[in-house]
Amino acid sequence: MSTSRITKYTSVFNIGLQNTFVYRWNYFLRALFGLIPLAGTVFLWSAVFKERGGGLHGYDYGSMIYYYLLTLLVSNLVVPTEDEWQIAADIREGQINALLTKPMSYLAYRLSIFLSGRLVYSFVTLPPIAVIFVYFRDYIVLPTDPLVYLLTAVSILMAAFIQFFITYSLAMFAFWILEISTIVFIVYSFEYFLGGQMFPIDIMPTAVQAVMKWLPFYYELFCPVAIFLGRLKGADLMQALVIQMGWLLLAWACAKAMWKRGLGHYQAVGG
Repeated sequence: MSTSRITKYTSVFNIGLQNTFVYRWNYFLRALFGLIPLAGTVFLWSAVFKERGGGLHGYDYGSMIYYYLLTLLVSNLVVPTEDEWQIAADIREGQINALLTKPMSYLAYRLSIFLSGRLVYSFVTLPPIAVIFVYFRDYIVLPTDPLVYLLTAVSILMAAFIQFFITYSLAMFAFWILEISTIVFIVYSFEYFLGGQMFPIDIMPTAVQAVMKWLPFYYELFCPVAIFLGRLKGADLMQALVIQMGWLLLAWACAKAMWKRGLGHYQAVGG
């Protein structure tokens, strides 16, 4: 990528920072009220472990709470914030016409905005999350191997890009249909159930886990958390990173293909 293009997308990133920062209090309140489900989760698993009187697939009450703390943190770092609705609005309202006349990739343009939004959102939402971590500090056990931190960071980065490219691809349906909310809701429901937000995937039966490891949802949230917790090690860890990279490349290719087909349809109908 040439210096002029890098400068161009850096400018887009800076504009995204300024625009997103306007809504910093909205993000803060969203993060604050997003802690309410965590409170429900704490009470739920407390009752589960009290009833069982023991562990569950290697988890005890403390490690389960730690797992949900990490999912809360990682989800705030990687999950897009209304990007699909903004992209769909650009298409539906014809705002992409102005961008089509410029030597700029719309995918790179939206990726720059996504990254700036993640930066601001993380900056605003991390303080209340940090308070929660301090409150549950007795359950936190940090890895001693520096490599775990590096691999977790790599996995988090890939998870963020996978989430963005899937979101972008979903938004492309706005080229064909007026309202994409139903499609988005269906996909996000699968992400919530199969991505590890509802429960750790590795408490599922082995056969179910074997299938879920080949789905993209496994790598959108659970994978980096499992690496940090030491639930993925050795060959299993390397396999997970390779598959995650594969899904990243596939999601990127799908996003580009959806844009190309959607733009062809858009121009064909006089958009």
